[in-house]
Amino acid sequence: MKKILVVLLLLVCLTNAFAQENKTLPSLFPVRGFHLDLRIQVMTMPALRDFALKLKQNGMNTLVMEWEGTYPFQKHPLIPNRYAYSKEEIKSFIKYCDSLGIDVIPLQQSFGHVEYILRHERYKHLREDQKDVSQVCPLETEGDKALFTDLYTELAATHTSRYIHIGGDETYLLGHDAKCKLKAEKEGKSKLYTDYIKMLCDIVIKLGKRPVLWADIALKYPEAIKSLPKETVFVDWNYGWDMSHFGNHQKLMESGFEIWGSPALRSSPDNYNLTQWEKHFKNIRDFIPAAAKLGYKGMIMTSWSTSGQYSSVYESEADLAELYAIRHVYPLSGFNILIAAYFEALKSKSPLAITPFVYKYAIEQFGLDKTGAALFWDALKVSPYEIQQGEVKSPIPMSVQQLLDSCAVAQQKLYELKPLKNQQEFEHFKLMADIRVYYLSYQLVEKQVNQPTFDDTQRPAVIDKLKQLLIDSKSLDERFARLNKNFLYPAAIDAENQLRNMKVIDLLHRLSGNK
Repeated sequence: MKKILVVLLLLVCLTNAFAQENKTLPSLFPVRGFHLDLRIQVMTMPALRDFALKLKQNGMNTLVMEWEGTYPFQKHPLIPNRYAYSKEEIKSFIKYCDSLGIDVIPLQQSFGHVEYILRHERYKHLREDQKDVSQVCPLETEGDKALFTDLYTELAATHTSRYIHIGGDETYLLGHDAKCKLKAEKEGKSKLYTDYIKMLCDIVIKLGKRPVLWADIALKYPEAIKSLPKETVFVDWNYGWDMSHFGNHQKLMESGFEIWGSPALRSSPDNYNLTQWEKHFKNIRDFIPAAAKLGYKGMIMTSWSTSGQYSSVYESEADLAELYAIRHVYPLSGFNILIAAYFEALKSKSPLAITPFVYKYAIEQFGLDKTGAALFWDALKVSPYEIQQGEVKSPIPMSVQQLLDSCAVAQQKLYELKPLKNQQEFEHFKLMADIRVYYLSYQLVEKQVNQPTFDDTQRPAVIDKLKQLLIDSKSLDERFARLNKNFLYPAAIDAENQLRNMKVIDLLHRLSGNK
């Protein structure tokens, strides 16, 4: 009897000790995941599988797939693009993720950001605007409902998840055409938005799924969302701004809907030539604990390969020839450190300690010493400013030459470091630094030719500089292709390399008169 009492007493003590210890730990988000944007830079299927395994190994249970043109819709064969996977590949990938315990949620944009659908003549009657083909008209109810019923039905047939993400963000054309403008004037833009979103939610619910949507427009119209189905999940995306950036955040919290959060590790103004590393680390550090404190039920890291906006090319006033994604970002293959920071941040109730984390990562992942880790972090943080129309967007005045000089110093720091392991991962950082210096070197030339003092006598020297840049770019192209060989498809690699050199080639042809 005494032995039993002793055992019970020990169990009570251990239980109490465990409870005390876990007072310092967060309640984990039930939904912990990652969002993959396949609008451009389409990952190979082996790369997708490797990424899913990485998520599993780091405690994730969800993967939001923005398939866009890579999903092989059979009833709508104009929607898939050249990189579209086969149905068999999709099913096999989802089966693999299921075996890992990774819930694959399809994201199908259904309101704004649907250029890739509305560009086709077949869907022109659904457009809110015949020139800006980014958004469906929410009052084309019959056509919209038929289209998205088809798309959701196909997605539901291949995805085992109980969720379908319907998008719904950045609907900037609300109330644009005549009939939508009339309804907005009579009932308000919020009614225009929520009536349409409710229709989409109802389609999803009839398929036995729960609708998920971005929360930015809901924050703008918090009273109107009360009419949406209670099953709806809102995703509050925050990339480093105040919680009420989109509207009254408290109203969303009081709405009674389930809420997930989304930071970002690639977002504006990141582009192919710039990554604001420190901004993304701070976003992870600040937003995840705030969302946990508010009681969010999920956390999904977004990773945008592009802005979601497109430049339209028309072959006549009415006929759209092509759409080009505005703003490309370096592929996800180069962002393991931020992905690891996200994983780390989900494990602790305390905010991510950025500098110690980066030092630890550099030491453990690359075998650098503490001094090397400090140099590595310094190099990443240097002058994270973009250039707009020839002007450096910095808090204090800075010339293009000064920005180039600063980044060249950071480039040199990276080259002085000698990683003892994981050299290929480190090569991504060096390549990104080289691409940035290449880009800024071109910007310096562009700045020169746009000066009022530029005349024909300076043309030969500028042509020589541009030719040298293109010689340098061949090495960048080869390295980019080598580092991303198994991550992106060859055509996607070629497209990224062409994009990087486009302005250099165009200016060279302009000045040299090549025919």
